[in-house]
Amino acid sequence: MALSNQDKISVVQQHIKNLQLNKYNLEVSIVEENALENPAQSTLDSLNSQISDIVAKLAALDTELTTLQQAGQ
Repeated sequence: MALSNQDKISVVQQHIKNLQLNKYNLEVSIVEENALENPAQSTLDSLNSQISDIVAKLAALDTELTTLQQAGQ
């Protein structure tokens, strides 16, 4: 049984939500790290790099979602 277009949209939307949650979690981790007396720059760099990766993934998924939504019209 093949996935319907709506099924595919739902999967992509769930991935987007998960990435948004992960991004926010990383942002909170940055706040926590910056609250330390001596925040570790390597930790901050790593967190920011992970956020950049998520932003790229979100952009790709937004494109995929738009494609699926247009196909469903």
